Amino acid sequence: MTQALKQRTYTPEEYLELEVASETRNEYRNGAIFPMTGGTPDHNDIASNLVVALKLALRSKPYRVFITDQRLWIGDRNLYTYPDVMVVEKPLQFKEGRTDTLVNPCFIAEVLSKSTRDYDRGEKFVAYRTINNFQEYLLIDQYSIHVEHYVKTAANQWLLSEYNDPNVTLSFKVLDFQIQISDLYENIEFIASNS
Repeated sequence: MTQALKQRTYTPEEYLELEVASETRNEYRNGAIFPMTGGTPDHNDIASNLVVALKLALRSKPYRVFITDQRLWIGDRNLYTYPDVMVVEKPLQFKEGRTDTLVNPCFIAEVLSKSTRDYDRGEKFVAYRTINNFQEYLLIDQYSIHVEHYVKTAANQWLLSEYNDPNVTLSFKVLDFQIQISDLYENIEFIASNS
């Protein structure tokens, strides 16, 4: 993971003041600020493919779909972050005193990169699981066809399904939505050395 900004502890208020003025996105983790590097074209295409499918499928339904630049606050973990894709059931719920920071996603997807995959599977997923509304988590590998789909089945219980077959159709429980894995990877050409 990237190194924390200026190795000092920031308050959430200091972070937000810096973040609003910043030209780049930064994650706040319990007092530390971490710059979020730009994604690769494949990373962006995969996230965009999912967003387009979600926007079409959820049209006229009580959900909003967000990509990359929408900030999320996880109070139980003192964490501000920017999920790659996030779905929030209406009405939107904001961090108290803010109109730019959500707190109630029901679905989150992350496109895995080499620098973030361990964090996305580990500490970040632990933080996401503290969100009351959060029901489904999708991890999409950008270097090979591999998808991990977590579904909350009960309090403190999550079911993991893994897929490597592009012809499999994923079914999402909370959103009543389906997508073929090959559609997530549309226009992606894998290079053997990146595996």
